[in-house]
Amino acid sequence: MSIFDLNAPPTPAAPDPKSNDAPGTTPDAATPAKPAAPIPPIASGAPAPPTPVGVTPEPTPTTQVTLTSDPVATLKFKPRIIEVLSTIFDPEIPVNIYELGLIYDVIVDANHAVKVEMTLTAPNCPAAQSLPLEVKTKVGAVEGVSDAYVEVVWEPTWSMDRMSEAAKLQLGML
Repeated sequence: MSIFDLNAPPTPAAPDPKSNDAPGTTPDAATPAKPAAPIPPIASGAPAPPTPVGVTPEPTPTTQVTLTSDPVATLKFKPRIIEVLSTIFDPEIPVNIYELGLIYDVIVDANHAVKVEMTLTAPNCPAAQSLPLEVKTKVGAVEGVSDAYVEVVWEPTWSMDRMSEAAKLQLGML
């Protein structure tokens, strides 16, 4: 499982161990080198750069957050969150992501922060960029939710066994 943090500060470059130059100087030691400009963070909601033809894009970066489940908050919010998740459809399958079995867990803490653990039908799923973002946006819009996090997980691997009876019926599998 790979988790990306787009808000992390840039890591400073290490000096070249093969060079005898002092850090921050040019090879001729006449003028100090200018520090590299920090890489600006990616703006939330900014479109991703296009993927070259024939290259499978990386899964959407997600935030790894540990929340302590609160039973009372979970009882209050989980039904509304499931209702919202049921409005999100995989673009290639005419079934919502909850009935498809892509949602592994919904955790609500005492501060009403929500973490959705989900997967995709395959690591190279074309919706890898859009589905987690849509989940985060729609869950975060539920009244009373203070924050929403989505973690894409690959274990256990999704299979058709995770689909609900309703999804199987809708797809003509029953």
